[in-house]
Amino acid sequence: MTHSALSPEPFAILGMPRTGTHYLEALLNEHPNVLSNGELLNTYDTNWPDKDRLLLSDCELLELAYLRFPMRSDKKVTHVGCKINEPQFQERPDFFDELSRWPGLKVIFLSRRNTLESLRSLVQARQTRQWLKFSSDDDAAPPPRVELPIASCEAYFKAADDFHARVEHAFASASLLEIEYERLLREPAACLETIWDFLGVPSHQLSGRAILERQESRPLNETVENFDALRRHFADGPYARFFEMMTH
Repeated sequence: MTHSALSPEPFAILGMPRTGTHYLEALLNEHPNVLSNGELLNTYDTNWPDKDRLLLSDCELLELAYLRFPMRSDKKVTHVGCKINEPQFQERPDFFDELSRWPGLKVIFLSRRNTLESLRSLVQARQTRQWLKFSSDDDAAPPPRVELPIASCEAYFKAADDFHARVEHAFASASLLEIEYERLLREPAACLETIWDFLGVPSHQLSGRAILERQESRPLNETVENFDALRRHFADGPYARFFEMMTH
């Protein structure tokens, strides 16, 4: 790894698990001036062969991400980024504050309308160890039905709300762009046009090669075994809306 002559402008992709961060990064990396190097805080991310990097201080890790990132001979990088999911901040409690202080940082925040779908998808992926589905995987079996404990749902819903609020509080509106997972799947080209403008890079047409699809197309009441019990539990609270959206 070497320092670049002129430091590229930094960005970060943030979100809860299963909100499209991997898909978005694949799309961003099609741009000849944009480079996003995966999950900086994930020990097993192949973008970072040196697992010992996680022994570095928070500041040193960010220097690695934004100043000493792996160079690409096929790109003239003007904007460099990484992605971080909310649970990874829990593992390094001070990292979020260090990130928020990084000069000139822009944040792309991925959100999903129904947090229950995010949790359901996370549990399914953990069970099957199948994290991605491409358009060529049409013959893949559907993910298994899951049972979600009430306590797990409550904790996850609160974590998502708290994370969203924390991101909005930490970054000025001019430095923060929120993209909905559902719109990214439906209108990737339109979303990327918005992001190119936000980052300040020239427009770039997508190739269509990075085509991911939802692994689970069935509604929640067909995939969560205890859906009715959960709906009754959350009926009178702020999360009741998650159980009303039973179709995509």
